[in-house]
Amino acid sequence: MGLKKLKPTTAGQRFKVISDNKDITTREPEKSLLAPIKKSGGRNNTGKMTMRYLGGGHKQKYRIIDFKRDKDNIPATVKTIEYDPNRTSRIALVSYADGEKRYIIAPHGIKVGQKIISGKGAAPEIGNTLFISEIPLGTVIHNIELRPEQGANFARSAGSYAQLLSRDGKYAILKMPSGESRMVLVTCKATIGMVSNIDHSLEKSGKAGRSRWQGRRPRVRGVVMNPVDHPMGGGEGKASGGHPRSRRGIPAKGYKTRAPKKQSSKYIVEKRKK
Repeated sequence: MGLKKLKPTTAGQRFKVISDNKDITTREPEKSLLAPIKKSGGRNNTGKMTMRYLGGGHKQKYRIIDFKRDKDNIPATVKTIEYDPNRTSRIALVSYADGEKRYIIAPHGIKVGQKIISGKGAAPEIGNTLFISEIPLGTVIHNIELRPEQGANFARSAGSYAQLLSRDGKYAILKMPSGESRMVLVTCKATIGMVSNIDHSLEKSGKAGRSRWQGRRPRVRGVVMNPVDHPMGGGEGKASGGHPRSRRGIPAKGYKTRAPKKQSSKYIVEKRKK
C-alpha cells in the first residue's frame, strides 16, 4: 500500500496524488452485506435545504460494518480486503467458522488468509478484539468502545489509533488520536493495531471534479456574500469581513463550543493539544 503520482498529461493530473490500491484484493463487494443509501442533497423532509454544499455524487451502497465484534471465541478468516466509498479506511470481509460473513474495519498489516478472533482470552495480535482489561499496557489499538457493548466509537478513520497508557480499578487511561487522555471502562472492547490506509492524508484530488464525485458542491466564502446572507458579507471590493464567524454568528478561531458542565468532562484526564 502506497501512493502514486501521475504524469501531468492533463491539468487535473498535474498535482494528483492517489493511493495505488495494491492492498485491495477484490472489486466486488459481498452482496448480503450491502444496504441502499438514499441521497438527500442536503434537504430535509419538507424539501428545504438545511445543509449547504451537498448534492450529486456517484451512486453508492452502504457496507454493513461489524463495530461490535460480538461473535466471541469463534475464529474467523480474512477473505478479502476491499475499498469502501463511505469511509477513509479499508474494510475486510471475514468468514467465521460457523459460516457467517461480516465486514470489519481492516487494521494496518492484515493479510488475506489471516485468522482473527474476539472475546475473553484472545491473544493481543493484530485484528483481534479484546476487553481493555486484557490488553497489555502501551499497545496501539483502534475501534474503541466508549460504553460496553455499544460498538466502536473512537479511532475508526484511516491511519488513526489510540494507545493504552495505564489501568486503575475499573477504568483505563487511553491517549486518543486527538492527543486527549481519557478514562474508559476496562469492560469496553478495542481492536489491536492501527487502522489501514495510513497514507490517506497525503492524497491530493488534483481537480474539483473528484469532490463532485463524492457529493461535495463548491463552498462559497462568507466574505463574498451579501450582508443579508452572512455576518462577514458586504462591503465595497475587498473591504469586508470582520471577525471570523459562522453564518449563524458563532465565532470561529479559538471560541470554545464545548458545554462547560458536560457530564463526560470528568473522564478527561488531559485535554487535547491546541
